[in-house]
Amino acid sequence: MKPDNEFRVLVVEDEALISMLIEDMLADIGCKCVEVAPSVEAALEALARIRPDFAMLDINLNGKRSFPIADVLMSRAIPFVFLSGYGSRGLEPGYVGAKVLQKPFQLADLESCLDAALAPG
Repeated sequence: MKPDNEFRVLVVEDEALISMLIEDMLADIGCKCVEVAPSVEAALEALARIRPDFAMLDINLNGKRSFPIADVLMSRAIPFVFLSGYGSRGLEPGYVGAKVLQKPFQLADLESCLDAALAPG
């Protein structure tokens, strides 16, 4: 399932090159509405302005954890995936079982995450 042009993705990533790569991957699969936030604070500000359809959260943002962002997303039933070079080992106990996309990832991995987010039910 391909997202339409209005499918909005929030990318929370503090490494500019990685966020640009993710933006390019999302554009390649049809996502035209991408908001990038490089910090917990910027992501929370973005969530006050927009309602994304999907979010991608780097777990470690310049030494801060992205779990407060995940909490807001869960409270709003917005699907998301954590991004981590360590896989699920970087998750705190309250988030065990959350989806984790291990860096580096390929376009097909990202498409699978989006497919799961867009799946009905």
